[in-house]
Amino acid sequence: MKKDLTLRINGQTETVPTGTPYFDILKKLGLAKEAIAVVVDGVPKDLGAVAEADAKIAPLTFDSPEGKEVYRHSSAHIMAQAVKEVFPTAKVTIGPAIEDGFYYDFDFERPFTPEDLKAIEKKIKEILKRNLPVSRMELSKDEAIQLFTDRDEPYKVELIKELDTPPISAYSQGDFIDLCTGPHVYSTGRIKAIKLLSTGGAYWRGDEKNKMLQRIYGTSFPTREALDTHLKNLEEIKKRDHRKIGKALDLFSISDQVGPGLILWHPKGALIRKILEDFWREEHLKAGYELVFTPHMAKLDLWQQSGHLDFYKENMFEPMEVEGMAYEIKPMNCPFHIQIYKTALRSYRDLPFRWAELGTVYRYERSGVLHGLLRVRGFTQDDAHLFCRPEQIEEEILKVLDFTTFVMKAFGFEEYDIYLSTRPEKYVGDLERWEQATSALEGALKQKGLPYQIDPGEGVFYGPKIDMKIRDALGRSWQCSTIQVDFNLPERFEMTYRGEDGQAHQPIMIHRALLGSIERFFGILIEHYAGAFPLWLAPVQALVIPITERQKAYGDALHKQLREAGIRSEVDHRNEKMGLKIREAQLQKTPYMLIVGDREAEERTVSIRDRDGESTVVPLEICLKQIKAQVKYPHSN
Repeated sequence: MKKDLTLRINGQTETVPTGTPYFDILKKLGLAKEAIAVVVDGVPKDLGAVAEADAKIAPLTFDSPEGKEVYRHSSAHIMAQAVKEVFPTAKVTIGPAIEDGFYYDFDFERPFTPEDLKAIEKKIKEILKRNLPVSRMELSKDEAIQLFTDRDEPYKVELIKELDTPPISAYSQGDFIDLCTGPHVYSTGRIKAIKLLSTGGAYWRGDEKNKMLQRIYGTSFPTREALDTHLKNLEEIKKRDHRKIGKALDLFSISDQVGPGLILWHPKGALIRKILEDFWREEHLKAGYELVFTPHMAKLDLWQQSGHLDFYKENMFEPMEVEGMAYEIKPMNCPFHIQIYKTALRSYRDLPFRWAELGTVYRYERSGVLHGLLRVRGFTQDDAHLFCRPEQIEEEILKVLDFTTFVMKAFGFEEYDIYLSTRPEKYVGDLERWEQATSALEGALKQKGLPYQIDPGEGVFYGPKIDMKIRDALGRSWQCSTIQVDFNLPERFEMTYRGEDGQAHQPIMIHRALLGSIERFFGILIEHYAGAFPLWLAPVQALVIPITERQKAYGDALHKQLREAGIRSEVDHRNEKMGLKIREAQLQKTPYMLIVGDREAEERTVSIRDRDGESTVVPLEICLKQIKAQVKYPHSN
């Protein structure tokens, strides 16, 4: 006789026999329709799994991040099945869910074409209509190797041979079987809308020494309407691509002769950068920070002592030799700020120190992951390091949180997600200090009343951190701001201050960045505003457009007055039609076009036209006053 189990779900208690499928339990409670999988005592499981012990269960739906991952991982399996049915010689490798979609890599004799994708999509629709049951199987290592050897899937065999813990799980749907830990949807018909997006190449396991595979990207949603909305959003993302806008507005470029991942700032882009950096420096000085500058490289010994050679070497360039001594271009600024601290004896009365630097660093990124301004090899961090006493940690974190939200609001970002990242698998320092640091970060978040999520294991090797991910105009999430508490580096570098008791004590170090990097943040700004920067950031705030040669003198005088009023302006004296000049100014996202003809010159007025097409005629003095009132920095701290 089967033993009855007690399951708790949505505040209710349900009694079921041992071995009852979770799908049946949810169906009885009217919760199966939207369920993709089920969470049992915090662990996601297939709906086809059976209840084996008393537990707390909850349906996993597409509305949750975990539900989206299951849905899209299952979609990747369906796409792989379709590829195998259309192209039987293709070998399957790996196919994970990613943000907003999924991909799968295949070993195939040629790149997939747009026609291939159409054929694969057609087959996917057939597989969805078949509504094939998705079943989990558990195998011994030998059984799994034999299964995938018989199916001529060498990449799966390679992966299985590296697995240590039996049993090994696989999932079947019709004739298709894939190595996977799951969970997955109940049947292929549970997936309602799949769209294949693009193709590309990818080395097996990301190693350029391995074979080049063919990657197919796709996405999936529970309804066709949701998919259509997402596809429209992708079109808007393409329009806002910072690389395309950056070229059109002549802001920056990347030269093959200079090298990938190294940015050339053009005059207009450099001007925006200057405005951004001036604002950054002024606000830091107001907030009690001091500015420092440090070199672009240091002796290799410094990075050995800091621990970067042990924990970060794969992201560092090869050392160079200078007069028989090994040097490394810097991937970080922190060891330099520590050296400044150590140039003098410090007292508890001196702390905290808040030292900020726009420090350019260099990190080795594989060419395949470089992406315009968003992923580069040389970039300028808006870096700061705070050195404080243990009892000052929480207060300093609170100030940084306030400073971060102020700066982000100034640039037009008011929505963000906050994550508290805890101790990773590879770390330094003792557990007690990790607990102390994590508690300080969490305490500050709670005191500010800021909602946050725990991101387990995603801290840096020297300490836990708070990450703030801003949301742009399209709702996309971007990692920019970070606050990291570090007990490790002060210990490694034997940093001390003399306490009130006259004894030597170790300071706490807080690593902090607001924008993340100037390059990446600029790329985010371009896409957030689609190149139509707010007036205070626009490289050209007003363009004077005389209608004919007769207004040249008045146009030049207006241009001069604008400059004297602190308004960045240009004047267009080209012998072109006014409509062309206006259209080009709009394409350049110029905030204001000041059009002057005979009437304006005679009456000392200006026809103001904004980049949205709205126009009005006002006296010259009013025009200058209106624009000048808008060009100031955002409200200061």
